[in-house]
Amino acid sequence: MSTTVEEARTLPVRVELARQWRRRRTQVTLALFALLPVILWIAFSVGDDPTPGAAATSLTDLAQASGPNFAVFALFSSASFLFVVVVALFFGDTVASEASWSSLRYLLAIPVPRVRLLRQKAIVAAVLSLSTLVVLPVVAVLLGTVVYGAGDYLSPTGESLPYGTALVRILLTVVYLAIHLLWVAGVATLLSVVTDAPLGAVGGAVLVSILSQILDTVDALGSLRNLLPTHEVFAFADLLTLDVDGTDLARGVLSALVWCIAFGATAVWWFRRKDITS
Repeated sequence: MSTTVEEARTLPVRVELARQWRRRRTQVTLALFALLPVILWIAFSVGDDPTPGAAATSLTDLAQASGPNFAVFALFSSASFLFVVVVALFFGDTVASEASWSSLRYLLAIPVPRVRLLRQKAIVAAVLSLSTLVVLPVVAVLLGTVVYGAGDYLSPTGESLPYGTALVRILLTVVYLAIHLLWVAGVATLLSVVTDAPLGAVGGAVLVSILSQILDTVDALGSLRNLLPTHEVFAFADLLTLDVDGTDLARGVLSALVWCIAFGATAVWWFRRKDITS
């Protein structure tokens, strides 16, 4: 009984979180996402101004309309690739990095139960991923409001949302993206326990996302495209309309949860049976 209690106290989340926070990889990633809105602002500043009287037909045309518009543009620009890379980075590095450092077997010898080790590392990876996901829109809203003003959010379809309402919708967008990216977390975790190479796990998860996005453009697949994990990545666009249609949002959430559970359960099954030599 005492052994079980001691095992349950091993590898606390706060200790693992502090350990991962001290890594240069984590600090650089968060810093880069905090700087991304600044880089976008500089790009708009040095670029050509929109043609007076020209119709705004895209989010790019409207990015300088207000603070919320600038934040939405930053989210759309990052959703299908940059956020995928970040989640793949933090989750793909969970177990594979310990194996590459030859420290995994020592962690298990403490002893840290395998399922607990995987769970604790996944929790920390989720916290770091969510932090990065939040940093970008927060900085974008603040910078955009200072530079472009606290005006209404204007959509390419001509609809508008008041500033306060737009901020709530942006928050809900972040929540949706966090749930949608769970499938990436599942793939990256599975690859992290399968391979001892962190870059292989991270790169593999990103490649799966790219492959899914490519297949999603193949019209010949018909309704089979609905099963792809990336199919509803931009469903959050419905949150930025006056009348929200939750059909695609619900489908995106369900798809992400199903893929995450499938990949996550496989990762646990594999890790429990894996012969640890590193």
